Amino acid sequence: MTRLPQIALLSDGRRLHLQDGPIDVIVEARGRADAVRAAYEAAARRFTGLLDELCAELPELRTAAVGRTSLTGVVARRMHAAVAPYAADCFITPMAAVAGSVAEEILGAMLGAATLDQAYVNNGGDIALHLGEGEHFSVGLMDRPDRDGVLRKLRVYSGDPVRGIATSGRHGRSFSLGIADAVTVLAATASQADAAATVIANAVDLPGHPAIIRKPANELQPDSDLGVRLVTRDVGELSQNEVAAALESGAECARQLFDRGLIEGAVLQLCGDMLVIGTKDIEEQRTRPLMLENAVYA
Repeated sequence: MTRLPQIALLSDGRRLHLQDGPIDVIVEARGRADAVRAAYEAAARRFTGLLDELCAELPELRTAAVGRTSLTGVVARRMHAAVAPYAADCFITPMAAVAGSVAEEILGAMLGAATLDQAYVNNGGDIALHLGEGEHFSVGLMDRPDRDGVLRKLRVYSGDPVRGIATSGRHGRSFSLGIADAVTVLAATASQADAAATVIANAVDLPGHPAIIRKPANELQPDSDLGVRLVTRDVGELSQNEVAAALESGAECARQLFDRGLIEGAVLQLCGDMLVIGTKDIEEQRTRPLMLENAVYA
């Protein structure tokens, strides 16, 4: 019996929900009614069968991204390209960019079918953006993603070089080698943001700390691409200095990626503390901070 994805408008009549196995996507487009309808139809067409495409190449997608790839699918190759800049320095597989790459693919199908004022594809918190001239997109950030906390807003404007937003950390759907509550990255594309968020979140860490509980990834999920690598399961009480040290470790990683042009900005969160790495204004060739209220800027 053929498995069909679940595709339906949400109750608000504005957003489209696409779900197939582990892929759970929310889409919203703004523009003329006929354009939005055409974009949603294109999103549904491209979504159908996308999971099967990825599953067909899953063994290689779960293998460390080193050297050339024999991957053939457009999304699979995008995943590999997104993680390739990190392959020489750390263990990383194309799966680190799967959510952002899928979001990009759906958005691309929509924009190929219609002219829209604004659109986003949110794949479990990893977001691909389209912003027409004069448009902006607001992102909400909780200071403690693992519990109730203060909501801060981050705005991306059409003139910014940001079209991808992704979050990684120990509370997410995937395993993390680090202890960050959340690392949110802004980048030129969703796939690039997804890969970088994974790398930076892994760098927010206190190796060997007795309050941090770690387990081999394959004991928790036998088919994990991380194999026997230790992933964070719990973080006990940390001193203020320890929190600052872990955040600074991740911030230094984020600064290096910023300098390499791999990201446009990052927000790092741990135990209620937050660091923000600035974004580049390409047109004016200067550095300016992200538009984030009540944050500590690094």
